[in-house]
Amino acid sequence: MIRVMLVDDQSIVREGLSSLLNTKPDLEVVGEAENGQVAIDRALLLQPDIILMDMRMPVMDGVAATQVLRQQVPHINILVLTTFDDEEYVSQAMRYGAKGYLLKDTPSEELAAAIRAVHKGYTHLGPGLFEKMFTATATVECPPELDELTPREKEVLELIAAGQSNREIAQTLFISERTVKNHVNSILKRLNVRDRTQAAILATHLQQR
Repeated sequence: MIRVMLVDDQSIVREGLSSLLNTKPDLEVVGEAENGQVAIDRALLLQPDIILMDMRMPVMDGVAATQVLRQQVPHINILVLTTFDDEEYVSQAMRYGAKGYLLKDTPSEELAAAIRAVHKGYTHLGPGLFEKMFTATATVECPPELDELTPREKEVLELIAAGQSNREIAQTLFISERTVKNHVNSILKRLNVRDRTQAAILATHLQQR
């Protein structure tokens, strides 16, 4: 069972999400919060697996709450669910450790699938949001660490950017999943990034050369 906490300043939204998610046999809503500060306190108490986090809220917004939660309880994954697809919101949320970003018009089945994916350790961005995140970070200079990657690591990185899983990368390059995992860990360490999504952003520099 995946334990979910809802964070949104509108009670009607929390009620609707709770009713929707509780119909899924593998999902359980274990708590709610109306702003980021309350979310931090309740997350520490309830220890959910996933937090569905809104962005604009009184007292403390979702970006600040995400940053604090990822520092204090890094094992709790945060999936942003908001009405705002602003480039800065997307890039900030992901930079501070959110594992996904969806808009509130996301179909219920896709939302449930995203929760399951994030729970398994994947990142999940709604349609068009990767481009927005890249736009917000496009002015960042190409890191010199990219040139330090081996040819094979560059191949793996480009496939990560294409959205392939470790298994798919292994099949494409005719290597084992364990070897792919080792390459991914090396890439993240060399580029000094937190996860595959941040690495994928940097991969665009390779593709533009």
